[in-house]
Amino acid sequence: MTTMNTRAAARPLADVLAWSKGLVDPALRAAAKRLPEATRRVASYHFGWQDAHGRAATADGGKALRPALVLLCAEATGRDSADAVTTAVAVELVHNFSLLHDDVMDGDTTRRHRATAWTVFGTGPAILAGDALLSLAFEVLAPSGAANARLLSAATLALLEGQAADLDFEQREDVTPGECVRMAEGKTAALLGAACALGAGGDDRFGAFGRAAGLAFQHVDDLLGIWGDPAVTGKPVYSDLQNRKKSLPVVTALCSGTTAGADLAALYARREPLDETDLARAAALVEAAGGRQWSQAQAEALLAKALRELTAAAPPSRATAELAALARLITTRTH
Repeated sequence: MTTMNTRAAARPLADVLAWSKGLVDPALRAAAKRLPEATRRVASYHFGWQDAHGRAATADGGKALRPALVLLCAEATGRDSADAVTTAVAVELVHNFSLLHDDVMDGDTTRRHRATAWTVFGTGPAILAGDALLSLAFEVLAPSGAANARLLSAATLALLEGQAADLDFEQREDVTPGECVRMAEGKTAALLGAACALGAGGDDRFGAFGRAAGLAFQHVDDLLGIWGDPAVTGKPVYSDLQNRKKSLPVVTALCSGTTAGADLAALYARREPLDETDLARAAALVEAAGGRQWSQAQAEALLAKALRELTAAAPPSRATAELAALARLITTRTH
């Protein structure tokens, strides 16, 4: 049994994430072996297990926050974390399906300090690998029952709706902050909420915690997409601005009614690519129009909401303390 000792002190976050990876990674690799060879090769590269030539590698496979949330929510409800490993694998497969597709749609060439899968293997193979991960996720989850499948399916559909809205925003000049928040609630918050609810045996009080933390995560992600250090984030500097993304701080700036917001709109409306000077100016305009400060404040408010939801969902324990620490990490992370 691996059920937590509720009297034990909370572990450092690095230890929590290492514990989670130690449980989930072997099961994730075992599941990936079921993939057809062509998609398995692309997925293995994306996960950091192989290089572009199929040789074993130990590249960065990401933070794996979602599997950790699944396992900790299981422990917070008195369940054995080992019993939630397959659920954690399913959630991580859905997340990485979305990343493979997202990189193609955004044209991003770097993820986790490596060339994105589509730039190495081609657009079609990367899309097919993402499709394969999504199919595999529901195969892995199937033994846990129809209710769990419906919960993960609903989150996946919300994610897809959010991604579709994100793409639509790129073609529109009239996106509002409210629309942008709803997009992020689907694109990011829905899967984090599902991870927590699935780990907690379907308890949506944990889902509410995950959704609030997930929306905070998107605010921080959008800030890092503009001001993050490429050496830390593994993405190009000003990557979201280069792609003319209508991210949360950008839309807030565009709708601010300020001179800086109007100047930013003019930059975004230009047909030609933005050079380094343009991108630096765009970032300064987002800040001058209040977009940066708004997203930072929203992330902090959403963190407070997530912590209130967690307090309402479960009594104090090591697992709830570690869930709170993970939520705090979301608003202070640098990558």
